[in-house]
Amino acid sequence: MNAGVFGLTSTRPTRKTPARRTSHRRAPARRPRGLGWRARTVLAVAAAVLVLLGWGAIARLLAPKSNTALNRFDAIIVLGTPADSDGNPTPEQLARVGEAVHEYDLGVAPRLILTGGAAHNGFVEAQVMARTAEAEGIPASAIYLEPEARDTIQNACYSARIMKAHGWGSAEVISSASHLPRAGILFSSLPLKWRTHAAPSLSGQTSAYVGAAASVEALKTVRYLIWGRWMERCEP
Repeated sequence: MNAGVFGLTSTRPTRKTPARRTSHRRAPARRPRGLGWRARTVLAVAAAVLVLLGWGAIARLLAPKSNTALNRFDAIIVLGTPADSDGNPTPEQLARVGEAVHEYDLGVAPRLILTGGAAHNGFVEAQVMARTAEAEGIPASAIYLEPEARDTIQNACYSARIMKAHGWGSAEVISSASHLPRAGILFSSLPLKWRTHAAPSLSGQTSAYVGAAASVEALKTVRYLIWGRWMERCEP
């Protein structure tokens, strides 16, 4: 008999459908991607350059300025720098030669050694500087040319050869202020008594230019300490 017909309630338990459990699993976290090999290479190169610049800067700070207390010398060595594209002296050349003439007039040394070949263009630096020195009153008999050097290592070495050939043992070395620390490191390995002397700074140089020049010199100093000292040695 159907109990629903007489309004009776069935006592049979009703089965409940179990509710589906909602999944609370978290999606796996994505690991951050590392730098690509190009970025790592760029960072490594930048770090290496900074280390080298730091090393060069420290070497320049510690570079010797002289190895003697002499105030009079056998010669004044003027380190070369390129002439312009027409063979005329640049402001930097004029500053170096002008300071050498000034020192000569003060009696610091009785002669000039002008060193520098055609390293950057077709004009021999020593010859261009000699014309300037003669125009400023230095007699030709007091000017000695070294026309072969193509870098500062050769400037120092070939000038020392000239001095050795004449029996001269001491020199004042003139160049731009940014160049002299590296020159001091180079001359410290030569059998000479010497001191460095800076040419006047050029007017109109910005702090950016001065900083760039110092950075280039720092890298050149490191190159010499790592490579040039051993592989480009020159016997005077």
